[in-house]
Amino acid sequence: MTDVDPPEVAHDDVAPAAPAPRRRVTWRLLVPVVTAAAGVMFAMSFQAAQGRDLRADRDLPQLIIEGDARVAEKATDLDELQKEVEALAKASAPTDKHLSSLTRAADELAATAATTKVRGEAIEVTLDDAKRTADSLPDGFTADDIVVHQQDVQAVVNALWTSGAEAMMIQDQRVISTSAVRCVGNTLILQGRVYAPPYRITAIGDIDRLQEGLDADPAVNIYRQYVDAVGLGYGIHTHTSIEFPAYSGSVDFQYASPIR
Repeated sequence: MTDVDPPEVAHDDVAPAAPAPRRRVTWRLLVPVVTAAAGVMFAMSFQAAQGRDLRADRDLPQLIIEGDARVAEKATDLDELQKEVEALAKASAPTDKHLSSLTRAADELAATAATTKVRGEAIEVTLDDAKRTADSLPDGFTADDIVVHQQDVQAVVNALWTSGAEAMMIQDQRVISTSAVRCVGNTLILQGRVYAPPYRITAIGDIDRLQEGLDADPAVNIYRQYVDAVGLGYGIHTHTSIEFPAYSGSVDFQYASPIR
């Protein structure tokens, strides 16, 4: 396994050239909507509380930790139930022609649906916040520039899929092409779980091709400019052989339809 460490950032008086901006949500358009929603929530909270603190003994970080633990527990339960269903299906398939046919069809689609384990060589990309304070930044940079954002994680994920990744994991979860990556502040929310940086994206596939895809991706290159400018973390490791667990999330597609 080889390591590529992020370059050291020189803290001198010469301000580096500002890299291309990393795209973010246009908050100007969202502020009125968020303000109105917050007003409604405050009014509802006041009516419900009637002057009392509804959560006097619980703060937001603790609620997040507890919620994350519940999701992890439910995910473990789901994995166990899926294994039971698979075992029962295999036991009944020889005597049930219809079930046997469905089982064969499911087996053929298993690799595409990521519902089976997979092993192979892989590349692992690590993204991390800069190890410096906002007041140490050169002119032209802000605290927003020293944290990993949602679009940075998505840029790496998209570059790896585009470069022929056969399977992928983010942190300790197997993901598929429809898995949503969302960040709130400097935390990542993935399939109901909350993670703090550093973020690890690992993809099984042809290592040379995956590396070439990362090197050629414009969004990844913009992130790497900030690695040089303010010290964001960017590391690459390769694995000669690694096993990914089966994807255990939902594979149901949901979509909107017009009402006539």
